[in-house]
Amino acid sequence: MHIKTRITLEYHDKNQAKIASESLNPDNMGFVKTKLEDNKLICKIQGESLRTILATADDLLFSEITVENIEKLSRSQLKKPPSSK
Repeated sequence: MHIKTRITLEYHDKNQAKIASESLNPDNMGFVKTKLEDNKLICKIQGESLRTILATADDLLFSEITVENIEKLSRSQLKKPPSSK
């Protein structure tokens, strides 16, 4: 059986989508095909086993959550005034 799935990740703007794409690509090479469309990252996964598809999707989403958390942390750090010593 051949299984295909598509996951669309939507961001606030094109730049965030590009950063996510570049951050996720090294881990996904050979497993997930990605394409940028405006502020969206389209991820396509194909395989012969539902177990493999689910594991790949789980890895992708876990990695994306990590990218999102790092981006939020970076934004909050940029907003803080420099500490005085």
